[in-house]
Amino acid sequence: MPGKINYNNQMSDILASFEQGAKKPRLLLHVCCAPCSSAVLERLHKFFDIVLYFDNPNLDTSAEFDRRALEAERLAKETDWADEVVIVPYDPETYLAAVKGLEGEREGGKRCSACFDLRLTRSADAAKARGCDWFTTTLTISPRKNAGLLNEIGHSAGERAGVPFLPSDFKKQSGFLRSIELSRDLGLYRQDYCGCAFSREERFAQREAQPSASLTDK
Repeated sequence: MPGKINYNNQMSDILASFEQGAKKPRLLLHVCCAPCSSAVLERLHKFFDIVLYFDNPNLDTSAEFDRRALEAERLAKETDWADEVVIVPYDPETYLAAVKGLEGEREGGKRCSACFDLRLTRSADAAKARGCDWFTTTLTISPRKNAGLLNEIGHSAGERAGVPFLPSDFKKQSGFLRSIELSRDLGLYRQDYCGCAFSREERFAQREAQPSASLTDK
């Protein structure tokens, strides 16, 4: 039976293969929020010219969308870790259509898979349209996200679009902890739920059951 794939090692091998001094390849980085983006950008900007791509139709309100988008833009401006920032207009109807019939699924189940597929497919298509050499997502930095599933979906989306997906498990090498440190140092807005209305309701239920529990590890 094959062992578990180490996506962090795969990415490290790819980065190590880049020729020093050569022109940096162009990477489209799908970002879910500024805190998750912080440690990822810090790690990747040395190897890529990065297009920070904010496309999150799953967010539950336009206010939440705008707040996260503004923080992502601020992070890019203050760190100079991204060469371009793209904010895709809020489009919740597309997300709701993608998860129709899956509203009752548990967090992390089929509804989340459909959401990942929607966002990574759009990211792959955008990477192709913008002439990027690679694309990937910050979503694998979260301890609550299935890195294996995200890599499978990203690889498939990349094959369809004709742009390779950079394998990743950004929570490795203390990536998630580093994102918390950077968020604190930069004063970033750090939300306590994934972003969709379903995850918000689940977090609310957790707070009611365990009011003293920490909910920062989204």
